[in-house]
Amino acid sequence: MRALTFSRFGDPSVLELRDVADPVAAPGVAVVRTHAIGLNFADVYRRQGRYHLVGQPPWIAGYEAAGEIAARDPSDAGAWQIGQRVAFADVPHANAELVAVPVDHLIPLPEDIDAELAAALLLQGLTADYLVRDSYAVQPGDRIVVHAAAGGVGLLLVQLARACGAEVIALASSEAKRTAATRAGCAHVVSSGADWADAVARVVPDGAHAVYDSIGTTILDSLRVARIGGTVVFYGMAGGEPPAVDPRLLMDRSLRLVGGDLWNVLRTAEDRRMRAARLFDEVRAGRLAVTIDERFARPRGGDAHRALEGRGRIGKLLLVP
Repeated sequence: MRALTFSRFGDPSVLELRDVADPVAAPGVAVVRTHAIGLNFADVYRRQGRYHLVGQPPWIAGYEAAGEIAARDPSDAGAWQIGQRVAFADVPHANAELVAVPVDHLIPLPEDIDAELAAALLLQGLTADYLVRDSYAVQPGDRIVVHAAAGGVGLLLVQLARACGAEVIALASSEAKRTAATRAGCAHVVSSGADWADAVARVVPDGAHAVYDSIGTTILDSLRVARIGGTVVFYGMAGGEPPAVDPRLLMDRSLRLVGGDLWNVLRTAEDRRMRAARLFDEVRAGRLAVTIDERFARPRGGDAHRALEGRGRIGKLLLVP
């Protein structure tokens, strides 16, 4: 099969499409033929060497895709069938024609959810879901700040926070992104330039109930714009490594700094399928719209990574056959 691989860590130029051995079904493991693959910052971190990798290169990038079951072990025949439409959000080596997927990680796709929608929604939507429910439980009337509000997670996070009854203050870097954040339901939209914290403080002089920070380098200013007793949720490093945080900053204003990682939330098959079903329901109800910015053919994986790292896109980037 063909897969998007890398044999050393580095910039997108290290990615190459090459032939690798087909994965093989085994008890508890099915083989999925991918129809659409979601691109995420986790893929960038993996390529850069910021995620631990096991085994020898070439490594295959990616964690999220949708498609159909191409092979399964006879012992799993009762639950899964050849040709059945499925998706997954937390399985490595997804940037390939075929992926070995533990059956506990499979998410069956309803008839009204197509492969591209699933690949555009699941990893980032499941992230947004745990952010508003687990990392900080958003309540009606909360004033919430969302970094990168027009990104893949950001647009979904804005919509889910709005569905919880929050007033959302969005940070976005361009006029087009600020427009997208407004359309997603933000009450206030602020430029993410150098003085963003001062601009947010003018909107919420008493501070925000919660700040969702996926940038990393902005963590100290995120703490500054949180209210006394407020929460900052750190769940990404799109801007680079975060600075060290003096715990006295937390003590002085009774702040909470919470880390978030999807892999710690998706612990069981039931976790994955229950949370995915909840997202599908939000889509059906019209409370959650999924934006696909561009589809890249798999051989253009390097271009897709450059587009994501450039942070100029609005919504999700997909790799397709």
